[in-house]
Amino acid sequence: MTGMTPSTPTPAAKPAVRSRPQVMRLTDAAASRVRELSARADSEIVGLRVGIKNGGCAGQSYTVEYAHEVRPTDEIVEDKGVKVLVDPKAVLFLLGTEMDYKADKMQAQFIFNNPNQISACGCGESVQLTAAKIDG
Repeated sequence: MTGMTPSTPTPAAKPAVRSRPQVMRLTDAAASRVRELSARADSEIVGLRVGIKNGGCAGQSYTVEYAHEVRPTDEIVEDKGVKVLVDPKAVLFLLGTEMDYKADKMQAQFIFNNPNQISACGCGESVQLTAAKIDG
């Protein structure tokens, strides 16, 4: 067995880092409204925080509030020049969602076009959501 050298193990290739999909996207109307709200906030804010809470006749509802700081667990969505922070407990329910803004004579509100929405109540205040399925 002359001339043989001990083989050195080849380093295993590191798995490629998968890019994470953006949780949400905003329409031009939603981005414009986020800019307006940010400009007239009473105190310094870093953006709007979007989440989900339990309640209402369908079981869940969307929440939108001023974000005064970025929490370490927030999912940061930057779209059309504005920042939206997504509560980590809501990420799987909001994957693929388009956030829009509609105003008419009777009301003005953010609208969530969410592929994970199963149903909504008749009054439009609450929804039923299922967690997004992730390929992997």
